[in-house]
Amino acid sequence: MNIIIAGDGEVGLHLAKLLTDEQHNITFIDPNDELLNVVSDHSDLMTVVGSSISVDVLEEANIKNADLLIAVLHEEAINILTAILGKKLGAKKTIARITNREFMSPKNLALLEEKGVDILINPEQVAANEIVQLLKQTAATEVFEFSEGKLQLFLIKLDKYALVVNKTLNQIAVEFPNIEFRAVAIHRDGKTIIPSGDDYFRANDLAYVITKPEGVDLLLELGGKQNFDINDIMIVGGGRIGRMTAKELQNQLNIKLIESGTKRATALSNELDHTLVINGDARDMDLLDDEGIREMDAFIAVTNHTETNILTCLHARKLGIKRTIALVENIEYIDIAQNTGIDTIINKKLITASVINLYTMEAKVTTVKCLNGINADVIEVVAMPKSAVTKKPLKKLTLPNGSIIGGIIRGEKSFIAIGDFQLEAGDKAVVFAIPSALHKINKLFKH
Repeated sequence: MNIIIAGDGEVGLHLAKLLTDEQHNITFIDPNDELLNVVSDHSDLMTVVGSSISVDVLEEANIKNADLLIAVLHEEAINILTAILGKKLGAKKTIARITNREFMSPKNLALLEEKGVDILINPEQVAANEIVQLLKQTAATEVFEFSEGKLQLFLIKLDKYALVVNKTLNQIAVEFPNIEFRAVAIHRDGKTIIPSGDDYFRANDLAYVITKPEGVDLLLELGGKQNFDINDIMIVGGGRIGRMTAKELQNQLNIKLIESGTKRATALSNELDHTLVINGDARDMDLLDDEGIREMDAFIAVTNHTETNILTCLHARKLGIKRTIALVENIEYIDIAQNTGIDTIINKKLITASVINLYTMEAKVTTVKCLNGINADVIEVVAMPKSAVTKKPLKKLTLPNGSIIGGIIRGEKSFIAIGDFQLEAGDKAVVFAIPSALHKINKLFKH
């Protein structure tokens, strides 16, 4: 695809690298020429210096031949105007990043679509939704559902007491022949392994597993994990993510929200009827103690400062809090943060990339999950009639390096992928893939 990205920061740069790796033709628009020089030196993409709301700049970027225009600048008004102008000048599809939830109302969506904005992305809302989902399934580090839960992706960090540690996948299959899940990746020492039957699980591995609903209990037992109830939550940071999370959960759980800004804290206390809002600095450990951090079941740090989020989560972990979630905006910090013991990392750049990636695939992809802390995606993709994947059983398919099919959904039924399984047209396959493998997976599943 011919893709134009209008960006002024790390979100745009991350998208550009991701989509370039997937062999799209990328043109990057940014007002900062120094930044573009750095980008062009390290990536195979075209760059245009200037404002994305300039007709001349868009035409220089060859907007009339663009299959997709993505506007992910910091100012949502510029993103919306960029998408409108781009559509008028010939872009086939447009995406705009926003932060104001009012734009997501049916009335506003219809109006913007009429003007030329096809898709709106709200990373903060998606992040809040992920946090809410993580608090429902407490045993895993990360959980993601496909086809309304018919298959699920679990990320489990294995400690030395896990029953699968120092065993191969083949050994586990012999001991538990009725397993309803499949390991699709192991992340170890900063490297990602697509496991074969002879690969071992080790202590401190991050295991990515596709499971059917009936396989969850055994999966957690083998991983040495169990669910626990969450009733009391402390949220640090009253920005959009913190506010949305509290608003979603305040009628079911006991929530304390700590916000350092006096004006924002006052506004939050007026908006959140069933949340206790505290005006204070969460870096003050005495304040956290006074507000009962030791009695919390979960601690969520989503301020605009990554270091504050990491440090406060580490403090909460030290005090025995069962679930810690940190917003980490610097992608380079994610692996470090995970290795320090924080349960789950949320990153808006990866979340945004995950959603946008859905619209760059030629095959019929119904879901994309861009994984935190690992350079890989899990996609749910439909096998089209006469596609290559419908012509051979799984064991005879030549899947690209760095990819694996974990499960299949056929109608109302789900299946764990095994060698003799034959995909049929209309089946949805859940596929784990590193970025360089995605375009090849794309070819296997399309007409």
